[in-house]
Amino acid sequence: MNDVTAQSLEDIAAAIRGKQLSPVELTTAVLATMDAQDPVLNAYISTDPAAALDQARIAEQAIMAEQYVGPLHGIPMGIKDNFFVENHTTTMGSKIHAHFAPEYSATAVTRLRAAGVVQLGKHNLHEYALGVTTENPHYGNTLNPWDNNKVAGGSSGGAGAAIAAGMSIGSIGSDTSGSIRIPAACCGIVGLKPTYGRISKHGCYPEAWTLDTVGPMARTVTDAALILDAISGYDSQDPTSLKLAPTQIATKLTRDVNGLRIGINEDFFFADVDDSIAENTYQTISALEDLGATVVPINIPYIHDAEYALTMIDTAEATTVHHRTLAQQPDDYGDDVRFLLKCGVLVSAIDYLEAQQIRSLLQHSFTQTFDEVDILMAPTLPIETPMLGQPESLLNGTITDTEDALMRLVGPANLLGLPAMSVPNGFVDNMPVGIQIIGPPLGEQKVLNTGLAVENLFAQ
Repeated sequence: MNDVTAQSLEDIAAAIRGKQLSPVELTTAVLATMDAQDPVLNAYISTDPAAALDQARIAEQAIMAEQYVGPLHGIPMGIKDNFFVENHTTTMGSKIHAHFAPEYSATAVTRLRAAGVVQLGKHNLHEYALGVTTENPHYGNTLNPWDNNKVAGGSSGGAGAAIAAGMSIGSIGSDTSGSIRIPAACCGIVGLKPTYGRISKHGCYPEAWTLDTVGPMARTVTDAALILDAISGYDSQDPTSLKLAPTQIATKLTRDVNGLRIGINEDFFFADVDDSIAENTYQTISALEDLGATVVPINIPYIHDAEYALTMIDTAEATTVHHRTLAQQPDDYGDDVRFLLKCGVLVSAIDYLEAQQIRSLLQHSFTQTFDEVDILMAPTLPIETPMLGQPESLLNGTITDTEDALMRLVGPANLLGLPAMSVPNGFVDNMPVGIQIIGPPLGEQKVLNTGLAVENLFAQ
């Protein structure tokens, strides 16, 4: 990896603002890394190096003319290929939309461009974001930069792999059942799913309307905060958008955890977790205790029903999105996605409404939980990063379904619309693992502050 592409967005931005590094030099370096790495990793579905360099030149000219607009100015990023980009092919990782070119850009993309981001291309993803491995039958599998025999996670696996390999200085992903946090944990980067409605979904192809969330992916916690601040805020084009101003979290970040109340729920978030991953997580929590945090054991009523409720809601809503196309072009879907969507037809109105009742009960449970604690901490994933084509995984000697395992601990935050972030938490068997931090609604500052403290433990 080229040295500059291994740096944090924060450090690169400082060099650009100080005119010690030009956006053209940076973009050229990232493109060179892409040329060397992407033929193997397959993190991009499409790229446009010439357009990227043109954008970098425009950014450089503006900065030289003292028209610097902020820390994303001149920063090259790829975009997950389920975000619309005006007049650019947006495939959703599918055969059906292989030649779809939208007439407008997603709000998140528009805000990145307004912040001066240089767009490199479109990241690979699990077809229609309906999977957690980014094994894609139409555009090829995205491979994990740490071990090319393993998955990058999904559905935002292209972004995760690209950031980890220095092929993108940050990105945005969508997260419906863990699609930002799963690849973040697998690839050793930071991934934040904000509060539902904090970032506009306008122009992001839907998976499940009441679960979909847009969020930043980056190398560090501060980098994620910088992206969040640039793309958050109310958008009248998204009916679920919260009427809030853009966040201003990056400048308020602190790693001081003195007095922080860390909630630990062992009967769900630490049950059926790989022993090494659980030990890794407990060690980090203990280190935060040494810095003044307090650990509070928490019981969360109905938490064991979260997986059922999320599955019913997600599959029913996703199948509704696709029902006409599925009826007309079933063979154009990949086998796994077609099976998932057909299963969604089996969800009855009773199943769906029962799941919504469980959701309401859990919202009450979590409201009570966050009266007692500031954040919850848990492993991001209960299993080690699986191999490509591995439908089942070993969990402490017992066989478990890989896809179910990857979604189990990240799902509750989606069901309840809570901010949740995966932060790198060391290694198990030479592969990165993540620790998950879940906060109350609109509690992104607490989540990111805690993540910064975790990050600092490994920087020492």
